[in-house]
Amino acid sequence: MQGILEESQEEAVVEDILMDEKEQADLLVERYGLALERIREIPKEAACPEAFQKYFSKMAAFIELMDRTFHVVESGELRRMSMEALQDQNRELYADILPSQYDNSYGNPDHAIDCLGESMGQMLCFLYAELRGMIPAAFEGNRFDMVIRMELLLEVYQAFVCAAQEEVEQAGEAVDGQKMCALPAKETVRQILYWYVSDYYEAQTVQQTARLLCPERGFARQIVMDSDLSDLRYLYYYGEYITENELETARHLNSMPAEKIKLMADTYTEGYRIGFAVGNKDISIKESVNIRYFLGFERMIKEAVDNFDRIGLQPTFYRAGTNIFQGRSVNKNGWCGANPNKQFDYDHREDLALVLDAALVERRLEGLHSAFEKWKVQASVHGGPAVLEIFGEKPFVPKTKKGACHLSEKQQKLAVEYAGKAGALQNEYIKGEERSFTIIAFPVPEIGEQFAQIFDDIVRINTLDYKLYQGIQQTIIDVLDEGLTVQVKGCGQNRTDLTVQLHPLEDASKQTNFENCVADVNIPVGEVFTSPLLTGTNGLLHVTRVFLNELEYKDLWLEFKDGMVTDYGCANFAAVEENRKYIKDNVLHHHDKLPLGEFAIGTNTTAYVTARKYGIEDKMPILIAEKTGPHFAVGDTCYSHAENVRVYNPDGKEIIAKDNEVSVLRDTDVSKAYFQCHTDITIPYDELGELSVLTKTGERKMIIRDGQFVLPGCEELNRAMQEQ
Repeated sequence: MQGILEESQEEAVVEDILMDEKEQADLLVERYGLALERIREIPKEAACPEAFQKYFSKMAAFIELMDRTFHVVESGELRRMSMEALQDQNRELYADILPSQYDNSYGNPDHAIDCLGESMGQMLCFLYAELRGMIPAAFEGNRFDMVIRMELLLEVYQAFVCAAQEEVEQAGEAVDGQKMCALPAKETVRQILYWYVSDYYEAQTVQQTARLLCPERGFARQIVMDSDLSDLRYLYYYGEYITENELETARHLNSMPAEKIKLMADTYTEGYRIGFAVGNKDISIKESVNIRYFLGFERMIKEAVDNFDRIGLQPTFYRAGTNIFQGRSVNKNGWCGANPNKQFDYDHREDLALVLDAALVERRLEGLHSAFEKWKVQASVHGGPAVLEIFGEKPFVPKTKKGACHLSEKQQKLAVEYAGKAGALQNEYIKGEERSFTIIAFPVPEIGEQFAQIFDDIVRINTLDYKLYQGIQQTIIDVLDEGLTVQVKGCGQNRTDLTVQLHPLEDASKQTNFENCVADVNIPVGEVFTSPLLTGTNGLLHVTRVFLNELEYKDLWLEFKDGMVTDYGCANFAAVEENRKYIKDNVLHHHDKLPLGEFAIGTNTTAYVTARKYGIEDKMPILIAEKTGPHFAVGDTCYSHAENVRVYNPDGKEIIAKDNEVSVLRDTDVSKAYFQCHTDITIPYDELGELSVLTKTGERKMIIRDGQFVLPGCEELNRAMQEQ
């Protein structure tokens, strides 16, 4: 009898949950209908000043487009549309922010301010960008994400309507043709935006965390695994912007033999598995892996999903950020299609400045904590990301827009505080000492007419014989381990003159400073790296031209004193302060100082020669570029959050250089130990005059001179350069 009662109680609970979900769904449908009905009235009205009525009418038209898109997807009509119709739909969704239209788009902060004034332009530009977050919601059938943005538009519009009505009432009886000019108080509109972000942050974060951790939430996985990939219409099912890059990439992969696709996928998934093994981490306790990729590579990703399934890992997928909750960035994090306009993302990367304060930081942290608590079981078995990057697109050189939002100095400190606490919180649930990652990169057709040949060469680079490199790199490590410091000097126009302080080895027969990195977490093969001591690391790091996270830097230089960046500059802009701000925002990530978290020597001369062969040095991703010379990373060490995990090289020696004087603070004040950033800066071989080791006996041993490896045992590395 007891068992029957318990069963009945359980059924009642389930029934209550289902009823509650149905009521919530019904309420959402009602909210959607009411909001849409009101929005459809906006273009018929003249309820606020003309310039603003024009703006709101355009926003209403966009939401009408979103409603049509939502129903096309919901009804299944999307899958029946012809390629031509899908392409027309895709262009319509993104036309307004494409470079050819951007000068006259409300998404352009300077244009928005020109049309709507200093007081309101920036906030209505913010609103415009947030409404564009409805595009992925429409394709994913996410009515909630659509409703909250529709209601946000209506709330802001109503503030303008009320201000206009008050003006008419105060003037007495309305006169025909009266020109309204009253606007709501700036703070009134800002508060609407503020409470929108504050009220919905938790729900949005719970939703995004579910996509990171829960395999069954994989919208993209369904497209990858269930579509006929030979029918390229599938690319338009995501709701992402599609260009010839994605179409031609998919065509190219479809033309490749199955064994080459398998080789690409195997390299990717095996690199992930080996990353756990090399890091002395137990992959058997993990159940999920987060796949991040660019559209067009589905054939490889499908093979990779099957590979991961075979080793007991269920892939998760989440879309790159498109709204204020996820954050917008030129450098995409998640799966995505083409970027319709990188300048748009650059202009809106600090939109949070309109609303960020200490209370919102706490609210965001509370929301993140709630999200991880909800999915804590899934977090505990999550293994980390497997990332496929692309390169070859036209380099992006951003323009500075006066009207764009910028974090104040106080807000920058709040952003740094949030990043630190959010990183620590994530590490509680997805433990750094238990997770790993892998990254691999391939070119896209925009790289040039030789795309097919370049693609094949990159596949070859990604699958080089790691045993060969492992042996050569061990020769380099053996000499480095004799050293107290490493000296790096540039040549020609490169002004680098930097001394790197190495950790002392207590027992050189069992310990090493440098990890012998083959093709695991960072594909392709080809580097030895360490976390140097800060004290004693001094000098200038300089590169004549470099691309970091898709942004170009000309004559970038960083000055180090005891391992900390103390001064910096570049030649991107005419004004010194504008250059400094560019670096502080995008390299230092708003920190006043950052430590040197990594020093490495890249050994992949084959990649270097390939870049020279095709003239694509400026298009190589940092993942490959870092293997083509010595590189230095500012920010966290390579062993961030996993310093206590014992790691060994293939020769059996334990890597002891995993900390520096900043990261060790995690034991006393974790907020001072991590920076949540790690940016690699590479000096190419042709800008390198000297890389040498000062040994404990006072002898200086040369590893590289004038761009050539001169250390005995490294002759094979020069062969590729001699054959170019």
